[in-house]
Amino acid sequence: MFVYTLRANSLRFFSILGVALIALVSLVVFIPSSDAATTAAIRVQNESIRFDRIRDNDDRVAFLAQFGWEVEQTPLEEVTLTLPTEFDKILDTYNEIQKQQGLDLSRYRGKTVERYTYLVTNYPGAEGRVLANVIVSKKRVIGGDICSTDLQGFIHGFRKPE
Repeated sequence: MFVYTLRANSLRFFSILGVALIALVSLVVFIPSSDAATTAAIRVQNESIRFDRIRDNDDRVAFLAQFGWEVEQTPLEEVTLTLPTEFDKILDTYNEIQKQQGLDLSRYRGKTVERYTYLVTNYPGAEGRVLANVIVSKKRVIGGDICSTDLQGFIHGFRKPE
């Protein structure tokens, strides 16, 4: 016959351990990780948009096509840059555009990334040059924009204006 006794301290310990385990499981199940949130498809105009698996130029062009953008096949510019560790007012404002489209550059402070710039050929009502910038890190789009180079230009996220 096996007999085991528990003292009040042991009961309290196992109770706290059980509550902590339940809390941990709840966090894992109900709160997605930031990487999972970034990887998750974002719904834009009833289509699923992928921000990962960006290996080459064709993937970047296809990424922009998901939003309805037609671009020249060859990028105007390919730049490797290091994001600053501290964002100034301009980068904070730019990052707000990124956050509106489900991205966040602040996670990449101090990291080396690539920026690819394409000429957009189908921007509705545009008279000057419109560019698409795609910022990539480790085969994932981490930021970018659609902007005009005109004096009275504009800048916004990847979503096409209605």
